[in-house]
Amino acid sequence: MDDTSRNPGAAPTLSAAAIAALRRGNKIEAIKLVRMELNIGLKEAKDAVEDFVKGQPELQSALAEAQGEAKRSAVVWIAVLIGLAVLAYYFLAKR
Repeated sequence: MDDTSRNPGAAPTLSAAAIAALRRGNKIEAIKLVRMELNIGLKEAKDAVEDFVKGQPELQSALAEAQGEAKRSAVVWIAVLIGLAVLAYYFLAKR
């Protein structure tokens, strides 16, 4: 029996592996682990992880930082692809 079944308002306790995934900024991995460990559905696992994170300010900042890094990385990749497309157009248009 987990903490939420005894006290519906309590944040669930997650495994060390799920917490480690959250510390790395990988919320999806944490949700997958919770689903497998507790044998629950996607929505329930997502809610459990989000409820846990709400009570952990350091995890909130780690997840926010990871999201920021992912966005910056996506912008860099888009810029690289645009640059390659411009170069390809330039060289192919000369022919």
